[in-house]
Amino acid sequence: MEYQDKTFDKIFFKETGFTRAEYDNCVFNNCDLSETNLSGSLFIDCIFDGCNLSLAKLGDTIFRDVVFKACKMFGLRFDDCNAFGLQFSFDHCLLNHSSFYKTRIKQTNFSHTQLHGVDFTATDLTACIFNECDFRDANFDETILERADLTTAYNYAFDPEKNKIKKASFSAPAVLALLGKYDIRIKG
Repeated sequence: MEYQDKTFDKIFFKETGFTRAEYDNCVFNNCDLSETNLSGSLFIDCIFDGCNLSLAKLGDTIFRDVVFKACKMFGLRFDDCNAFGLQFSFDHCLLNHSSFYKTRIKQTNFSHTQLHGVDFTATDLTACIFNECDFRDANFDETILERADLTTAYNYAFDPEKNKIKKASFSAPAVLALLGKYDIRIKG
Protein backbone atom coordinates (compact mmCIF):
# COMPACT_ATOMS: atom_id res chain seq x y z
CA MET A 1 0.00 0.00 0.00
CA GLU A 2 1.19 3.53 -0.74
CA TYR A 3 0.14 6.96 0.50
CA GLN A 4 1.34 10.03 -1.34
CA ASP A 5 0.85 13.72 -0.47
CA LYS A 6 -1.62 12.81 2.28
CA THR A 7 -2.14 14.64 5.57
CA PHE A 8 -3.01 12.66 8.71
CA ASP A 9 -4.54 14.99 11.29
CA LYS A 10 -5.06 14.19 15.00
CA ILE A 11 -5.29 10.44 14.51
CA PHE A 12 -4.94 8.14 17.52
CA PHE A 13 -3.37 5.16 15.77
CA LYS A 14 -3.74 2.80 18.74
CA GLU A 15 -7.48 3.00 18.20
CA THR A 16 -7.65 3.25 14.40
CA GLY A 17 -4.76 0.91 13.63
CA PHE A 18 -1.68 1.75 11.60
CA THR A 19 -1.22 0.46 8.07
CA ARG A 20 2.28 -0.70 7.19
CA ALA A 21 2.89 1.08 3.89
CA GLU A 22 5.02 3.50 1.93
CA TYR A 23 4.36 7.10 2.94
CA ASP A 24 5.72 9.60 0.43
CA ASN A 25 5.55 13.35 1.10
CA CYS A 26 2.98 12.84 3.86
CA VAL A 27 2.33 15.03 6.90
CA PHE A 28 1.38 13.71 10.34
CA ASN A 29 -0.11 16.54 12.47
CA ASN A 30 -0.69 16.02 16.20
CA CYS A 31 -1.04 12.26 15.77
CA ASP A 32 -0.55 9.71 18.53
CA LEU A 33 1.65 6.88 17.30
CA SER A 34 2.83 5.85 20.76
CA GLU A 35 3.44 2.10 21.07
CA THR A 36 2.46 1.73 17.40
CA ASN A 37 4.23 -0.87 15.29
CA LEU A 38 5.79 1.09 12.43
CA SER A 39 8.02 -1.84 11.48
CA GLY A 40 8.65 -2.31 7.79
CA SER A 41 7.09 1.02 6.82
CA LEU A 42 8.79 3.48 4.51
CA PHE A 43 8.66 7.24 5.17
CA ILE A 44 10.11 9.47 2.44
CA ASP A 45 10.03 13.29 2.64
CA CYS A 46 7.52 13.15 5.50
CA ILE A 47 6.88 15.59 8.34
CA PHE A 48 5.80 14.59 11.85
CA ASP A 49 4.58 17.73 13.63
CA GLY A 50 3.47 17.64 17.27
CA CYS A 51 3.21 13.85 17.30
CA ASN A 52 3.75 11.33 20.07
CA LEU A 53 5.87 8.41 18.85
CA SER A 54 6.99 7.17 22.27
CA LEU A 55 7.81 3.46 22.40
CA ALA A 56 6.84 2.95 18.75
CA LYS A 57 8.40 -0.15 17.22
CA LEU A 58 10.85 0.71 14.44
CA GLY A 59 12.05 -2.69 13.21
CA ASP A 60 13.30 -2.25 9.63
CA THR A 61 11.47 1.10 9.36
CA ILE A 62 12.91 3.37 6.69
CA PHE A 63 13.21 7.12 7.33
CA ARG A 64 14.52 9.16 4.39
CA ASP A 65 14.48 12.96 4.57
CA VAL A 66 12.00 12.94 7.46
CA VAL A 67 11.47 15.96 9.70
CA PHE A 68 10.32 15.61 13.30
CA LYS A 69 9.01 18.87 14.84
CA ALA A 70 7.87 19.24 18.45
CA CYS A 71 7.48 15.47 18.81
CA LYS A 72 7.56 13.35 21.95
CA MET A 73 9.75 10.35 21.13
CA PHE A 74 10.65 8.55 24.36
CA GLY A 75 12.31 5.15 24.26
CA LEU A 76 12.71 4.80 20.49
CA ARG A 77 15.18 2.27 19.08
CA PHE A 78 16.54 4.01 15.98
CA ASP A 79 19.15 1.24 15.90
CA ASP A 80 16.33 -1.10 14.79
CA CYS A 81 15.60 1.03 11.69
CA ASN A 82 16.71 0.08 8.22
CA ALA A 83 20.13 1.70 7.99
CA PHE A 84 20.06 2.28 4.23
CA GLY A 85 19.56 5.99 3.55
CA LEU A 86 18.61 6.74 7.17
CA GLN A 87 18.14 10.51 7.23
CA PHE A 88 16.07 12.75 9.46
CA SER A 89 16.16 15.94 11.52
CA PHE A 90 14.76 16.90 14.92
CA ASP A 91 13.44 20.32 15.95
CA HIS A 92 12.09 21.00 19.46
CA CYS A 93 11.70 17.27 20.16
CA LEU A 94 11.90 15.16 23.30
CA LEU A 95 14.03 12.11 22.49
CA ASN A 96 14.70 10.95 26.03
CA HIS A 97 15.92 7.38 26.63
CA SER A 98 16.09 6.60 22.91
CA SER A 99 18.90 4.63 21.25
CA PHE A 100 21.02 5.39 18.22
CA TYR A 101 23.42 2.52 19.02
CA LYS A 102 25.77 1.90 16.07
CA THR A 103 23.70 4.01 13.68
CA ARG A 104 25.32 6.12 10.99
CA ILE A 105 23.54 9.47 10.95
CA LYS A 106 26.13 11.89 9.60
CA GLN A 107 25.10 15.55 9.15
CA THR A 108 21.88 15.16 11.13
CA ASN A 109 20.45 18.38 12.56
CA PHE A 110 19.20 18.37 16.14
CA SER A 111 17.76 21.72 17.21
CA HIS A 112 16.37 22.61 20.65
CA THR A 113 16.05 18.91 21.39
CA GLN A 114 16.14 17.14 24.73
CA LEU A 115 18.37 14.05 24.62
CA HIS A 116 18.30 12.88 28.25
CA GLY A 117 19.67 9.37 28.68
CA VAL A 118 20.07 8.80 24.93
CA ASP A 119 22.49 6.06 23.88
CA PHE A 120 24.96 7.25 21.24
CA THR A 121 27.35 4.32 21.75
CA ALA A 122 29.35 3.62 18.56
CA THR A 123 27.17 6.10 16.63
CA ASP A 124 28.61 8.03 13.70
CA LEU A 125 27.63 11.66 14.36
CA THR A 126 30.15 13.16 11.93
CA ALA A 127 29.28 16.79 11.11
CA CYS A 128 26.01 16.69 13.08
CA ILE A 129 24.67 19.97 14.42
CA PHE A 130 23.36 20.07 17.99
CA ASN A 131 21.79 23.51 18.37
CA GLU A 132 20.66 24.18 21.96
CA CYS A 133 20.45 20.46 22.79
CA ASP A 134 20.38 19.05 26.32
CA PHE A 135 22.47 15.87 26.72
CA ARG A 136 21.88 15.15 30.43
CA ASP A 137 22.89 11.54 31.13
CA ALA A 138 23.45 10.77 27.43
CA ASN A 139 25.93 7.99 26.75
CA PHE A 140 28.86 8.51 24.39
CA ASP A 141 31.30 5.61 24.00
CA GLU A 142 33.29 4.96 20.81
CA THR A 143 31.15 7.68 19.24
CA ILE A 144 32.35 9.59 16.19
CA LEU A 145 31.79 13.31 16.77
CA GLU A 146 34.30 14.59 14.23
CA ARG A 147 33.33 18.02 12.85
CA ALA A 148 30.16 17.95 14.98
CA ASP A 149 28.90 21.29 16.26
CA LEU A 150 28.16 21.24 19.98
CA THR A 151 28.80 24.98 20.42
CA THR A 152 25.40 25.65 22.00
CA ALA A 153 24.82 22.15 23.40
CA TYR A 154 24.93 21.57 27.14
CA ASN A 155 24.94 18.94 29.91
CA TYR A 156 27.16 16.58 27.93
CA ALA A 157 29.94 14.65 29.61
CA PHE A 158 32.07 12.05 27.91
CA ASP A 159 35.62 10.81 27.75
CA PRO A 160 37.46 12.48 24.83
CA GLU A 161 39.90 9.56 24.81
CA LYS A 162 37.11 7.04 24.10
CA ASN A 163 35.40 9.07 21.38
CA LYS A 164 36.56 10.66 18.14
CA ILE A 165 36.21 14.45 18.44
CA LYS A 166 38.66 15.79 15.88
CA LYS A 167 37.59 19.26 14.66
CA ALA A 168 34.37 19.16 16.71
CA SER A 169 33.19 22.58 17.95
CA PHE A 170 32.53 23.29 21.63
CA SER A 171 32.18 26.39 23.76
CA ALA A 172 33.17 27.27 27.30
CA PRO A 173 32.16 26.60 29.97
CA ALA A 174 30.28 23.47 28.76
CA VAL A 175 33.44 21.96 27.24
CA LEU A 176 34.98 21.75 30.70
CA ALA A 177 32.73 18.73 31.34
CA LEU A 178 35.11 16.76 29.08
CA LEU A 179 37.71 17.04 31.81
CA GLY A 180 35.45 15.46 34.43
CA LYS A 181 37.22 12.10 34.46
CA TYR A 182 40.46 13.74 35.60
CA ASP A 183 38.97 14.94 38.90
CA ILE A 184 40.77 18.27 38.65
CA ARG A 185 39.88 21.75 39.88
CA ILE A 186 39.63 24.58 37.40
CA LYS A 187 39.73 28.10 38.79
CA GLY A 188 39.21 31.47 37.27
